[in-house]
Amino acid sequence: MGAVKTIQKLLPNLKKSDSASVVLFSSLAAKMGMPFHASISASKSAVEGLTKSLAAELSAQKIRVNAIAPSLTDTKLASQLLSTPEKREASEKRHPLQRIGNGDEIAEMVKFLLLENSAWITGQIIGIDGGMSNIKL
Repeated sequence: MGAVKTIQKLLPNLKKSDSASVVLFSSLAAKMGMPFHASISASKSAVEGLTKSLAAELSAQKIRVNAIAPSLTDTKLASQLLSTPEKREASEKRHPLQRIGNGDEIAEMVKFLLLENSAWITGQIIGIDGGMSNIKL
C-alpha cells in the first residue's frame, strides 16, 4: 500500500509534468516460485499488477509507469544471504551470468527509466536478474 499512497499523494504533481515517470520495485520472486518467499512474492506481484494498471490509466496524461524486478543484489539487505564465501558462490552459480548484481546496475536502470531516452517505455516489468527469470542452464 505504500506505493499506492505515495503515488496518490504525488499524482497532482505528476500530472503537471510533460514527461513524468514512475519507477516501482518488484522482485524476481514475483515471477518464480521460490521457497521461503511467499510474502515477498505476494507483495511484489501486487506491485507488478499496480504497475501495469497505472500505466494504462495514466497513459492519457503521458505519465509512464514501469517496475524493475531484480534478483539477489549485493546490498545491505542481502548481507546475511551473502555473508560467507560459500553462500556468495552458491548464489552466483544459480544465475546464468554466474554473479550477483550490484546496486549501481539497478540505479542505472532507474535513471534510464526516469529520463527522456525511455519515453516510449511504459507498463513494463524489467528483470535485472543475470538472466535468471528467462534462461535455464
